Order: sequence, then structure tokens, then C-alpha cells
Amino acid sequence: MFALLATESQPTTINLKCDPERAVQLQDEHPAVAPGYHMNKTHWNTITVNGSVRTTELQEWIDHSYELVRKSLPKAVQAALN
Repeated sequence: MFALLATESQPTTINLKCDPERAVQLQDEHPAVAPGYHMNKTHWNTITVNGSVRTTELQEWIDHSYELVRKSLPKAVQAALN
């Protein structure tokens, strides 16, 4: 699991896995980024999708989350994803 999207909440929120150092940096730089709600707060961020974060940044963070999870998978599973 690399993302959790809360489509029922208003505004929408998304939880993304994140490198711990980068997670703190993003929380400091963006008011819409907080430690992961109901997640391991060291490795997850909750992003409030309210227009304050550019779409390109959000896409980059989703890719980062995916890559973190992908790297932790067994080599055979990683190969199957290619």
C-alpha cells in the first residue's frame, strides 16, 4: 500500500508513504501536509487536497510513495511490475 485516498472527506485527503527526513521537510514547507492520520507518523504524511499544493508536486509525492513501497517488495514482484 502506498496511498490511501479519503474521497468521502471534504476536502479530500490522501495519505502517502514518505522518507522520514523528507516527510518532516514537507510538513514544515506546506500547511496542507501533516503527519499521517492513523498511520505511522514517521513514514506517512496526510495531504489535504485543497488547492494549496500544486498538482505536479502532489504527483511527485505519489511517485515517491510508490517507489518506496516498490523497493521494499521481493525482487520477483518488482520484476513483475516492470
